[in-house]
Amino acid sequence: MRRSRFVWSQRFRLPVECRVLPAAGLLLAAAALAPFQAAAQAPRGLGADSPLESGVGQSAADRVHDAIHVVYGFGNTFQVDTPDGRVIVDTSGVQRAARARELLDAVSNRPVRYVILTHGHGDHTGGLGAWVEPGTEIVAQAGFAEFLHYQARLAGFFGRRNAAQFGLPVPPERPWAGNFGATVPATILFEKEHAFALGGLEFQLLHTPGETPDHLTVWLPQYKAAFIGDNYYESFPNMYTLRGTRPRWALEYVAAIDSVLALGPEILLPSHGRPIHGNAAITTALTRYRDAILHVHDAVVAGMNAGKDVFTLMREIRLPAELDVGEGYGNLIWSIRGIYEGYAGWFDGNPSTMYDEPPAAVYPEAVSLAGGPDTISARAAVLLAEGQPVRALHLADMALAADAGHRGALEVRIAALEALRARSVNSNERGWLDHGIRSARQRLASAGD
Repeated sequence: MRRSRFVWSQRFRLPVECRVLPAAGLLLAAAALAPFQAAAQAPRGLGADSPLESGVGQSAADRVHDAIHVVYGFGNTFQVDTPDGRVIVDTSGVQRAARARELLDAVSNRPVRYVILTHGHGDHTGGLGAWVEPGTEIVAQAGFAEFLHYQARLAGFFGRRNAAQFGLPVPPERPWAGNFGATVPATILFEKEHAFALGGLEFQLLHTPGETPDHLTVWLPQYKAAFIGDNYYESFPNMYTLRGTRPRWALEYVAAIDSVLALGPEILLPSHGRPIHGNAAITTALTRYRDAILHVHDAVVAGMNAGKDVFTLMREIRLPAELDVGEGYGNLIWSIRGIYEGYAGWFDGNPSTMYDEPPAAVYPEAVSLAGGPDTISARAAVLLAEGQPVRALHLADMALAADAGHRGALEVRIAALEALRARSVNSNERGWLDHGIRSARQRLASAGD
């Protein structure tokens, strides 16, 4: 195996800059990423508002610049064409990769010399197998290895969570890969910075953690083009994702965005959504995004230091109008809780939460004291009618803890979930509400008369 200059990293148990797999193993390695693709599969039974449908129906690659084209998806695929071959930035999910290749091959059929993965999420790595050719180098940041191990370690957990969030079939159970069982398809890993030239074009890669710890940004100085990955998109960032994640540190997002701003880009290419052209527009968008993140972070920290609990902060903290970047994908209150618990962990200071019996353990007793599940379900229906669907859900949970097949409780649960679904503007929230509705309807059907 050929090796480049490297320094050993104890954290990642891999060389900081190394060649991990020979070319002959790359296609197998790409296939090994399949357990992480649930979020990148073709949607089934989802409405047009699903993010998985981004780019459906695209008939030709979009030109961003003379040498840069994009195919949109739930994870965009970018192609940079040079006289000596192509560089691909991100590969979308496995289901859309063949179509992306077809559309980009129509622009150029030069050899694929490099594939750069901005980070290890499946909607960026899943299409790798469609692009690997003999001699193709696959470049990622050094933390990519541990991030793949983390996903493989919890493949069963993430498989079920992704299926729920995106309305997909639950993937079949696989043997546990172990703590360090992922196949790492990268042939080049770097720590802080990495650069290469191809066809007279310089590619500079910078470690910019944010969405993930292994996140990188690609900078093309000749074109002043920055491929920013998932550290910017047209929504408040998903600093906590409902499918589960390690902490995504707000201050790392801020530093990453500042790094991109310092480059002075004229083209910004996010891996979700459309490119932005012109330094003024890019500076406005990134500055607003950064300031929104920092505003929320600092408000959470101030509230924590003032002794406020997380639910109080979730109710109190809001973005000012000039920083309202939307919540179509990320969500403010989930991010507030993610920041709080990322800093402090799960213990809320209440001694009752130190033990292995949750509050729900006493729900059946509380329901009995209140007069039974009929009484609780009736009160939940009143709250729902008064426009309080979340409180109605909590009461339905209590009634169902006492009687899992109680029709009244299931009916009010479905109605409350549907009310929340009707007013939701967030695709991830809608995904979980849809999952809850489907599950409750199945339970209602099983309950009989």
